[in-house]
Amino acid sequence: MFLSIVIPVYKEARNIEEYLRRMVPLLQPAVDDFELIFAMDPSPDETELVLQRAHAADKRVKYLKFSKRVGQPMATIGGMEAAKGDAVVVMDVDLQDPPELVLEMLKKFKEGFDVVYAQRANRAGETLIKRVVSYFGYKVINRVAEVEIPRNTGDFRLMSRRVVDQVVALKESHGFLRGLVALVGFNQTAIVFERPARFAGQGNYNRFLGSLRIGMNGVVCFSNFLLRLSTTFGFIVALCSFVMAIVYFVLKVRGVPFPMGNPTIVILVLFLGGVQLMSVGILGEYVGRIYDEVKQRPKYILDKKVGFS
Repeated sequence: MFLSIVIPVYKEARNIEEYLRRMVPLLQPAVDDFELIFAMDPSPDETELVLQRAHAADKRVKYLKFSKRVGQPMATIGGMEAAKGDAVVVMDVDLQDPPELVLEMLKKFKEGFDVVYAQRANRAGETLIKRVVSYFGYKVINRVAEVEIPRNTGDFRLMSRRVVDQVVALKESHGFLRGLVALVGFNQTAIVFERPARFAGQGNYNRFLGSLRIGMNGVVCFSNFLLRLSTTFGFIVALCSFVMAIVYFVLKVRGVPFPMGNPTIVILVLFLGGVQLMSVGILGEYVGRIYDEVKQRPKYILDKKVGFS
């Protein structure tokens, strides 16, 4: 069995050597052969230098360098497109995705599962705000999305060759891997694990909110719920305005005086304006993503491709 491991990296020079020290000895007896593909956004630290030394020492260590920063989702897709393995594992290099768990994933793969994803038993080390945002984010996504995305999961997962081929063949440019894998389907299972702290350095996402853009892709790119929600709000506001008109008419007939500059008018105007702006904003989210898709620009541009034939 030939195994590919895709590791997106950005400013991770302090983690790569320790990751390789733990990962390589685990893989050598477990599979026939393997490749470690680091998908690297141009980094201001010595990430590329560390990768060059690692490749010189072990040709199974390869890396892609993009011409500009494309972000973790697109870097992951780029690594998956370059991977040639019978199965592909996507994981982080900071050792919060334990290398030892790959062996458990391989066991599940040999049992016949096409996708084996790692599900966190807790979110230790994250701020309370980030845990709350994540909790409600997954609830919202699974409430409205057309596919079911398992809670407390990241991109850490093993995928069979046919799953990888289907995912990279999709034309969508947002790269929300959790949603794309759920969309493709096939036989999937989970491995629950205790997530450790980072080995070194700090994460590249906001420590309080994580990546709201990635979360928004989970809602907008896999559901029309927000569009339907704005339409519902429009009907509710129209109904409220109609009821308010009847109330004012009845009060006027009964001779109830109204003061000049009735504050209700101000409240209604602000309410209607807020709903309109919200609806326009929701439309903008969808139109923006449609705009990105119809341009059909390349998902990424490679600067270097080291270690590939």
